[in-house]
Amino acid sequence: MKYIVHYGAMRFLGVFSYEDSILPYGSRVIVKTPRGQETGIVRCEATPATVAKLDSGFIEDRIARTMTEADEAGYRTLRKQEQENLDRCKQIIQEMGVVMELIRLEHIFGGERIVLYYTAEGRVDFRELVKVLAAEFQTRVEMRQISVRDGMKLFSNIGDCGREVCCTSFLHETPIVSIKMAKLQRVTLDPVKISGHCGRLKCCLRYEHDCYAEGQKDGVDSTQPET
Repeated sequence: MKYIVHYGAMRFLGVFSYEDSILPYGSRVIVKTPRGQETGIVRCEATPATVAKLDSGFIEDRIARTMTEADEAGYRTLRKQEQENLDRCKQIIQEMGVVMELIRLEHIFGGERIVLYYTAEGRVDFRELVKVLAAEFQTRVEMRQISVRDGMKLFSNIGDCGREVCCTSFLHETPIVSIKMAKLQRVTLDPVKISGHCGRLKCCLRYEHDCYAEGQKDGVDSTQPET
């Protein structure tokens, strides 16, 4: 049977096969990815309908096993090490004068590499930095530049709605949001109220946009109740 599993700090989605037993929603598993062995969470069965909703670049591989107590203990140890190693990376970056903001350090569960997520104004030449960090941590180092929006996926936050923000809970692709969407829906244009934790327009402005756009096309004022 195949399942859709999210894995990694950026909550990537992939299709993974597993033949040993049926896995319920929320099962914690070890999966094989191009980055190595990673922890993941089963989201649903990979039916044609659910797979069709994934980005075209999703990976397909297999679930190695469900997580054991030893796996869980190892995962907790890695997470504890991440903050200490992140602080060390920031120190090295500052000493080398590399202009970037380091957001998160991720240990790949199998030990194949560490991934550093960062933001920067433009392209960064980090070749020498990678050599120093690889020698420091004795493993492969991968640098991944992300946007401010994507950076929010690395943290859990509660939105104005009282629920966990969309990008850390279920969104696997950052939607395109514009001020025109807010104007069409006649919501307040106060930047404080229509901006998310990332400082950009809230992703939820995108959800009902098509409905409002269709109403405008048909000459219907979607902001007023029907009579």
